[in-house]
Amino acid sequence: MANHASAKKRARQTVKRTAVNISRRSRIKTFVKKIEEALLAGDVEAAKKAFKAAQPEIQRGVTKGVIHKKTAARKISRLSARVKKSQTGTAAATTAKTNTKTKKAAS
Repeated sequence: MANHASAKKRARQTVKRTAVNISRRSRIKTFVKKIEEALLAGDVEAAKKAFKAAQPEIQRGVTKGVIHKKTAARKISRLSARVKKSQTGTAAATTAKTNTKTKKAAS
């Protein structure tokens, strides 16, 4: 345990900062989880809304020093790609169904 007054104060501050950082990290995870749940449910609009809400939250984590800048960039990039893929995935699935029907009719 710390003996100097300044060391004791730093220990108290560390406890407070740790609690705040844990809360921020948890908040980021919750926002990311909302995107993943929307994607699993196939709700593209909800996924887009959740992504728009999560992006600034992830960036705020970088500003506050909770996560690294490149980690945040990687998370945002991967989530963005998944949301974008889900948008085109539904359109592509519809197109694929009509293409197979046309091919069978042409045969």
